[in-house]
Amino acid sequence: MIHLTLDQIAQFRRDGFLIVDKIIEPEAAEAIRDRFVPLFEKGEYETGIRPDEVNKPVGTPPFTLQICNAWKSDLTVARHVLSENLGQACAQLGGWAGSRLMIDNLLWKPVEGRAIGFHQDSMYSLWIDKPALVSCWVALDQTSAEGGTLVYIKGSHTWGEARPIMQFHGPEDDLKEVREWAETHGLELELVPVVVPPGGGAFHDGWLWHGSRINKADVPRRALAAHFFQDDIRFNPEKMNMGNGPMYGRYRKLGSNEVDEGYFPITWREDGYRTPGLDAYLEKGIV
Repeated sequence: MIHLTLDQIAQFRRDGFLIVDKIIEPEAAEAIRDRFVPLFEKGEYETGIRPDEVNKPVGTPPFTLQICNAWKSDLTVARHVLSENLGQACAQLGGWAGSRLMIDNLLWKPVEGRAIGFHQDSMYSLWIDKPALVSCWVALDQTSAEGGTLVYIKGSHTWGEARPIMQFHGPEDDLKEVREWAETHGLELELVPVVVPPGGGAFHDGWLWHGSRINKADVPRRALAAHFFQDDIRFNPEKMNMGNGPMYGRYRKLGSNEVDEGYFPITWREDGYRTPGLDAYLEKGIV
């Protein structure tokens, strides 16, 4: 269970992130980690549904592998990202009455794995009318500063709306865009790596600049991220072609800006509401 104090919420809003030693139990982290080979290498989808994205770029040095919306395919993943407790924590940090899952990411950075460019998550969600996100990143392996862990730029959630970065996966200069933004606005970069045991992790604001650097350790780094927006969002028809709108805009209803809970479920709301059928899905899968 995640129990946030008022001091932790204040720290999140001041720094743009909150690092915690335990978000899930180590055994739960191991169980999710055990699903990586079936999902990434074997294409075994427990529910029979393929994730929205399975990104396995090939190159030397290697890239970070990514699966998006594994919750639709795997119940072990779903039981974490769709939990009421996680949704409540993200709503508390965001100051929302409720939270709705936008997307989850399984991330597998191999030894010598390339960097992920520093970026702002909310720049890729302008296709909704309230793009401010709260994300939860959970380490499934022990992390280290040199092991390609997630890195935050402290306080950068207050730096304003920039633009999507030129190269997300494997850039030569992972800090290029944020460095240019900081220099233009007279700001300083204070990098903070997330170093936690398996099951630990961090929450961050959608406008916070963050990325991950080359994995110089001798072990891979696996993680699960879940990105939430507030429960009452709607599609923004004027920006459906921006960010990952062309991918997830396919779930928009014809002639409507309503966001379908079957694809973007409400996981917690202060009045007790959760998307109908969600708990039955977590128990039994698709029935």
